[in-house]
Parts: sequence; structure tokens; C-alpha cells
Amino acid sequence: MEDNYHKLEVDGDFQSLKSTHNHNQANDTDSQVQILGGSQRDKMGSRTTLIIVAVVTAVLGITLGVLIGWFSSQAQFPDSEAYKIWLKALEGEDEAIREMILEELNADVIKENLRTLTAKPHLAGTPADKENAEYVKDKWDEHGLDSARIVPYNVLLSYPLKEKPNFVYILNPNGTEFYKSDPEEKDLDDGDKHPDTVPPFNAYAAEGTVEGDLVYVNYGRIEDFQKLDEELKVNVTGKICIARYGKIFRGDKAKHAQQYGAVGLVIYSDPADYAADDNTADVYPHTWWLPGSGVQRGSLYIKQGLGGDPLTPAYPSSENAYRYPESSVDLPKIPVQPIGYENAKHFLEQLDGDRAPDEWQGNIDGLANYNLGPGLLDGRTVKLEVNNIRERKWTYNVIGMIRGSQEPDRYVILGNHRDAWVFGAVDPSSGTAVMLEITRAMGKLVKSGKWRPRRSIVFCSWAAEEYSLIGSTEWVEEFSKNLGSRAVAYLNVDNIPGNYTFRAKATPNLLQTIFEATKYVRDAPFPGHSETVYDTWLKRNPDGDQPKVSNLGSGSDYASFLGQLGISAVDLRYTFDSDLNISSYPLYHSMYETFHLVSEIMDRSFEYHLAVARVWAEMSRNLADSLILPFDCRDYTANLEKSIAALKEDYQQKMNEHDITFDAIDSAFGNLTSEAVEFHERIANSPLNDPFYVRRINDQLMYVDRAFTDPLGLPDRQLQRHVAFAPSSRDAYFGEAFPGIADLMFEIDKSPDPAAQWERVREHMSVIAFTIQSVASTIKDAESIDTLAPQR
Repeated sequence: MEDNYHKLEVDGDFQSLKSTHNHNQANDTDSQVQILGGSQRDKMGSRTTLIIVAVVTAVLGITLGVLIGWFSSQAQFPDSEAYKIWLKALEGEDEAIREMILEELNADVIKENLRTLTAKPHLAGTPADKENAEYVKDKWDEHGLDSARIVPYNVLLSYPLKEKPNFVYILNPNGTEFYKSDPEEKDLDDGDKHPDTVPPFNAYAAEGTVEGDLVYVNYGRIEDFQKLDEELKVNVTGKICIARYGKIFRGDKAKHAQQYGAVGLVIYSDPADYAADDNTADVYPHTWWLPGSGVQRGSLYIKQGLGGDPLTPAYPSSENAYRYPESSVDLPKIPVQPIGYENAKHFLEQLDGDRAPDEWQGNIDGLANYNLGPGLLDGRTVKLEVNNIRERKWTYNVIGMIRGSQEPDRYVILGNHRDAWVFGAVDPSSGTAVMLEITRAMGKLVKSGKWRPRRSIVFCSWAAEEYSLIGSTEWVEEFSKNLGSRAVAYLNVDNIPGNYTFRAKATPNLLQTIFEATKYVRDAPFPGHSETVYDTWLKRNPDGDQPKVSNLGSGSDYASFLGQLGISAVDLRYTFDSDLNISSYPLYHSMYETFHLVSEIMDRSFEYHLAVARVWAEMSRNLADSLILPFDCRDYTANLEKSIAALKEDYQQKMNEHDITFDAIDSAFGNLTSEAVEFHERIANSPLNDPFYVRRINDQLMYVDRAFTDPLGLPDRQLQRHVAFAPSSRDAYFGEAFPGIADLMFEIDKSPDPAAQWERVREHMSVIAFTIQSVASTIKDAESIDTLAPQR
């Protein structure tokens, strides 16, 4: 249109000039003179026009230059605040900060932290619980955190009565007392006992007194009860069971006993599992092995492997929250009581019946055989008396924050619980002492102005973890919307139970972050240890060409972050040698978990505590400071590949008999594997010169575990939403891959309605395939929304 318009304009001018020329010819007698004169005038006009055009052009050029210069001087874009912020948002991490933090961390300060934290018992819901919360908050204020606050919750807890102790009796046939268990542990060293020491008990055990024959059930695992019932032909219905601690979560022992009809349960720690050097005379206070009077306290309740206040499942225990009646909640229905192996010997040596299988034999000194029962010699019986009470109490989280400079709405979260059954020098105060030292070191750099992390770092001191992961679960429930959209990862340290090697459980996308930190941190400088934490870990607990990292189960505060919200998580610690074949460090949850145990026996120099502090701090700094989050989706697919192969090995043949295949899962997994490779290639080849693009990539990395969650939850565990990883329903401590399938396939042929159960398997296989495909779409190029759906 513009070209035609200009052509018409020129042609019009030409016609006008032509008419004027013809008119002059008609009226002028000397036409030639006139013609020659016009030509001269035309030449003069052309020169004038050129001069005018040149002048105008020069003026316009000068004017344009002045205008550009003026506007540039006003805008000053290259030096503007907006441009500075843009450049700042694209800055990478400052490597010097890593060394500053690691060098600032001090083993002696960790030791003094632990001395203070273990000065007296601090059971959840007691005055000492609140005192410790205030101590942590005051420390964080002193350290220079941007904020620190106490967050209270009113929750259902459980306590024994000192004035009415729990007992386990052996009764003669006439009802008189033959033997009675000790009500508390012996005082073996100065400082072992305190007026506030709680007697041994199992939290949430039902109150009541029962009497009956005794049956030995080994570890109380589901397979132990099955063996008793199906092979050994021992019926526990109406009986009192005695089980040894270890292998599985104690609450599952009680659940299995109740499921098989037992009326009560006694749990003890066998020397085979807790004094494993075959010398039960060489025990605490001289070594870390459990003495005969030592008793493991502990809770029996973690709802669906997630925990929380029993009365407010899925919702926070605020003051005005709706609470279910206690009678309607799935708390234990039978009395349960723990005892030491000195006491247990009296019961086991009286057991009648056949000898227990060889693999069920323990190692109590002087006890030649462990028999099964039922019943005791000479017609004696057992009476179990439990007088625990359940009551609502206030307990207190402490939440601190260092605000991020560029992305304050992205949270790297560190957590450790603060409550203990007694002194808790290992569990949890070793972890608390380390976290306090990390906040001191990081806070010092922030206060000096030398550093502020790119993303916010949140520090959490959890309440009432020992009862049912209560503090962390209630906080996750209360702030689920914020955390679901803002949390980068959750890094947990519960305790530091050994001095042999580092240990980690994690979602697979965090493997490289863990490995990078452990490669950089120096290991404890003792014989047998290598230069770095990574090298020692690889040497002492390898998994092929890298250290072993296990799947997350439950039993600590990462459970609700991963299980409910799909937030990537890791659990870190320095631990003992797995070749010892012990289920936990021997003095676990006993009165003997004292400052003496840690400072004189387990870690005299506190170098192992320092190693954990450095790894924990470096991981959190890396996650908070890196321009691109150090997650790797390819490690996730490598883990899933093994997990799917294991599923096929266990169940494929049986599934084929019911026309259930892995085809859809294989197809979705193939898509995820391809997308993971392409996604990381895209990151590697991107110039990263746009902060919005960087944010988009990081969001995709951050939301991978979110994409593994199903809003409807796992079969029969609606609160547990992560489809790929969750605690086993038969052992809450164990992390299981694709747990929905494992649950549905367990003893499927014994189901009351096998056909309906197989249909549930078919449905959940479909859910898994859909979920894996959803993860693939999460990391697909965000500009390719029209190709997100799989090819059909």
C-alpha cells in the first residue's frame, strides 16, 4: 500500500509540471528562449535543493544525536538499579564462602553445646521442653538470624506414672508373686539419674492389666508371627507375647501382636543385638554396650509412617482445631512395656514349650535355650500392668531463618528434633549441638556483611519427634501450601550414633549434592579413615563405584516433607559399622545416653560431629547459593530403573497370570528417561543470561518430587502420597520403592476377596504409569506444552 501511494504522488507532480510547460509554450512567442531559460533555472534549483537537503539532514542528525544522548543520560540503563539487580540475579556462588563457613565450624563449640543440652532430661511436654526451646531461640537471636520464633502446638502425649509404676510379674499358680520386673534403670555412673528421669515405658501403650501365658515371638515381625502360626503351630491369641527389640519399628511389633490376638506385649533388648561383643560384663559406663538394666523407651505410634498428633490427622493441632475422640483413633489397644535383659532373663528361662528355631536364639548370659512357650514352667503365668496416661500438652517448635538475597521465597530447610526420652546425648542432642554451631557460623558471616545466601535458609528445631514426629508433621500440615510451592529441599540430621562411616538416606535427585559435599569435607583424622568423608564412606559402605545411599523410610522428621508434600529430602549422620549386625547404637533411648557416653566413649574429640556439621552446612550452602539447583534427574531414573526391575522380579510372573502387564509403566519410564537426558543437556547448553529462564529451570528441578505425589494417596494410606518412595507398611523404618504395589501384593492370595484385590493392583499399576509420565512432563521444555501428552 505504501509503495503505490508514493507512486501516485510522484505521478501527480509530473502531470502538473507537464501542464505548466504546455501553457508557457502557447503564450510565449520566443519559445526557444523560454525553453533555454527554463533549463538554466532547473539546474540552479537542483543545486539549491541539494543544499537544503544537506542542511536539513545535518540538522536532523544533530538533533537526533542530541536526543539520543539526552535520553541515554537520563536512563543510564547500564548503570541503573534494575540492570544491577538483573546481573546480580545471574551471579553464581562465591566459592570463598564455602571455605569460610567450613573453617568457622568448631568441634569445641559443638561439645559445649552438647554439655548444655544434656544437663537434664527434656521430655516433650515438660517444663524442660519449653526451657530448651527458649534456649535455642535465644541462641539464634544471638547468632544473628534474621528471625527466630517459637511455634507451639497442643497435642496428645503419653506418660508413665511415677507413683504407680508399670510392672511385669511372674505369678505362681496360686496367684502369689514369683518375680517382678524393676520399675527403673540402675544408676551406674555419676549423673546417670536425675529427679526428672522418666521411668521406662512405651508411649501410647494402652493402660490396663492383663494376665496369661507367655509366648516368645522373636523380633515380632510379621514373618515371625506367620512362622509361629503356620509352621510352629503356636497360637498367640489371648496370650502375652515377649519380643526382642530390633529389625523393625517397635510400634509394628505391637501392631502385629494385636493383629494376631495377643492381649499384651513385653519388649526387651537382647545382648545379641545390643551387647554384641559377647562380653556383657564390658558395658556402660566403660563402653557403649548396653548393660543388663538398660531399657529402650520409645513410642508405638507413627500414623501411616507420617506421624503427627493422633487426634488431628492431616491438619495442624492449633488451639481451635477439631480433634477426633481418642477412642476413635488407631492407637494401640493392648498394654505394652519394655524391660532390660537382666529382667527378661527371668521370663525367658521360665518359658515352657519347644525350643525356638536357631535363628531366634538370643545371647543372654546363662540362658542355654530360648523356648517358645506358651506358658511357663510349673504352671506359672505372667501379669502385665501398665498405668500410662494420655493427655494433651503444649510442645514447641523453634523456627529460624536467614533471608535470601535474590530468592527469599525459596527455602532450603534444615531440621533436627530437640526432645529426648531422658538426656538424649546421642538422640537427638548430638544433632541439635551441630545445628546450633551451623547457625553460629553462618550467622557470623551474615552479620559481618560478607555473605547472604541467594535463597533463604530455614532452621527448624522440632518438638515431640520421639512421640510421633509431631512437631515437624504439624508444621508441614499448617504451612503445606507455602512449603509445597517454595521449599527447595529438606535436610535432616536426627543424631550422630557412631564413628565408623558417614551414612545418608535420600531422594535420588540429591545424590550428587551429597557426594560433592562429602568429597570436599575432610574426614576425622584417625587411623582407618581416609582424607575426605566421601573416601571413607566409599571404602566402608560401597554400592558399586559410589557410596551406598538408601531410600528414605520413616522414623525421623523428613517423613512428612517427602510423604505428604513431595519435597526432596535427605537424612545424614555418622554411624557405626553395619557388620556389627546391631539394629541401633546400643544405648538407644536409655537413661545411659549421657554426655559421658559421647564425650568419653563415642567421640572424644568431637571430630565426627564436626564432619557431619561441615557436610550439612556445605549441602545447605550449595542448595542455597547455586545459580542452578544441584539436582540430577538422571540419578532418579537410574534408581527407578532398578526399582522397576525389582518389582518385575518379585511380581511380574504372578501378575501375568491375571493379565496385568508393565507395558504402560515401561513406556512412561522410557519417556522419563529420555526427558531427563534432554533436560540436563538443555541446562548444560543454555547461556543462563536470563534470570527468568534460570528460575524456570530451577522450578522444574524443584518440582520433580512433587510430581511423584498422588493427591489420593497410596492404597489404604491416603496421607502417604509419594508414589515412588514411602515407608514399608510392615516396618515404618524401612524405605520401600513403589510401596503401593508391595502392600497390595503382600499375601494377596490370602485376601478375603482376591479378585477385588487384583483389581486394585491393576488400578494402582495405572496410577504408577500416569505418575511417571507426569514427572516426564514436569521436566519437558516448558515451551512445548502441546507435546506434553504421550503419543497415542
